[in-house]
Amino acid sequence: MERLAEALDTYIPTPERAVDGAFLMPVEDVFSISGRGTVVTGRVERGIIKVGEEIEIVGIIDTVKTTCTGVEMFRKLLDQGQAGDNVGLLLRGTKREDVQRGQVLAKPGSIKPHDHFTGEIYVLSKDEGGRHTPFFNNYRPQFYFRTTDVTGSIELPADKEMVMPGDNVSITVKLISPIAMEEGLRFAIR
Repeated sequence: MERLAEALDTYIPTPERAVDGAFLMPVEDVFSISGRGTVVTGRVERGIIKVGEEIEIVGIIDTVKTTCTGVEMFRKLLDQGQAGDNVGLLLRGTKREDVQRGQVLAKPGSIKPHDHFTGEIYVLSKDEGGRHTPFFNNYRPQFYFRTTDVTGSIELPADKEMVMPGDNVSITVKLISPIAMEEGLRFAIR
């Protein structure tokens, strides 16, 4: 068994961690721990977070600044968390109601919330497990970004009356609440 593990370790490279970018962590869950405060859990997408650093809570509601007063991973207290780590971050002076799944914790000023965007989509066909019918302008599906889903209205290009299963199309979307996003962010539609 050990030889198998060694063979796998030599054959499969260690994944590259995006530690150089500005800190970003999608919020997966929020807990209130008596005597400690609010703990937010998630997997660090990029960058490094250190105890004592100021961060922003971005998306869905107004952006709020706070300070990370603790980093915990698998019940161990750490000085920092980095890209790829599943961590719990203790936030100073933040109530449980002030943070929700779908928001992101980020380095101040590094990411902004948006409620409209333009994107390229491919609509899965029936054979691919997708749609059976076309959709039209102002179709209102759910858009999935990182750890959240939000309703949005699709505006089709002027020359497109409808989108058929199997089509590639450029769309403009208006979301019902702002989401932290940046160019190149992937999303799914249901």
